[in-house]
Amino acid sequence: MPTYEFLNNETGEVEDHFMSYTKLDEFKENNPHLKQQITAMNIIGGTGDRVKTDAGMKEVLSKIGDAHPGSPVHERHGTKDIKREKSVNIIKKHIDKQSKTK
Repeated sequence: MPTYEFLNNETGEVEDHFMSYTKLDEFKENNPHLKQQITAMNIIGGTGDRVKTDAGMKEVLSKIGDAHPGSPVHERHGTKDIKREKSVNIIKKHIDKQSKTK
């Protein structure tokens, strides 16, 4: 059963009420001084700190990373080949040298 939030027009306080959807209309009729507050739903995708990304999402992130080399998404999820990684490291090394000389 969901929890509904109501604003009490007399006191200005927000109250939480736990009831089924079928009893919601009856509750509103019996309590005209309360106005229901519409809030966003809390959707829980998983529990705990060890929620794993499914294979489909990993594939999508890999394609995004490959399309944007040098981005954080590519560093974490992109396809990594030895030649490209060594080239990137050499470029970073030369950029660091050039920035230090200026």
